Order: sequence, then C-alpha cells, then structure tokens
Amino acid sequence: QVQLVESGGGLVQPGGSLRLSCATSGIIFAIYTLGWYRQAPGQEREFVAQITPGGNTSYADSVKGRFTITRVNPMSTVWLQMDALKSEDTAVYYCRATFPNLNHWGKGTLVTVSS
Repeated sequence: QVQLVESGGGLVQPGGSLRLSCATSGIIFAIYTLGWYRQAPGQEREFVAQITPGGNTSYADSVKGRFTITRVNPMSTVWLQMDALKSEDTAVYYCRATFPNLNHWGKGTLVTVSS
C-alpha cells in the first residue's frame, strides 16, 4: 500500500522558517519525481517545488530563493525547507510522487504564517 505522510506544519510568524517532511512507503522511491504543492483557502492547488530522481530541482517563482527541496533516497523521504515565510505562504502543503502513469498524493499538512 502506497503512503505519503507529511509532517512539520504549524504556526509561524512572518519571516520565520519551517521544515516539512514527507515520508513515503510502498513505492520505489528512487525512481519517482517528488513534489510539493499547496492549496490556500478558496484557491486551487498550485505547484511549489519538485525534485527529479537525478536531483534536478524546480520551483514556483513565488518561492524561489526562499524554499529548498531535498530528498534522501535511502530514507524514502523528501523535505521542504521554507525560509523567510510570508502570510501568503499560508496553505495546506501536499507531497506528491509521480512516475509515468503513476501519481500519489499525501493528505497534507497545514502551514499558517501569521503574527
């Protein structure tokens, strides 16, 4: 059974940092592209960042320079380091694992940026 479990969300002040993690099981982690997406209240889910099996990364313009995605294949885990957080980063953050014809999502973790 495939599982993606996000953790690390919470309440943080503007300018602060959080580190999200996504622990996976039931997939051959090393061959998947791993991504983070987010959905703010009343808005559609949007891309945040992704990392390929080869370690190539890409980011949404809104988070470039502030967020960093990393993966550790032996741990089957992907992280999202979020720095210089802004109120507009408030959202539920979802982990996604993709491979041709395969697509798995976690249930999300809530990040609230507020003073």
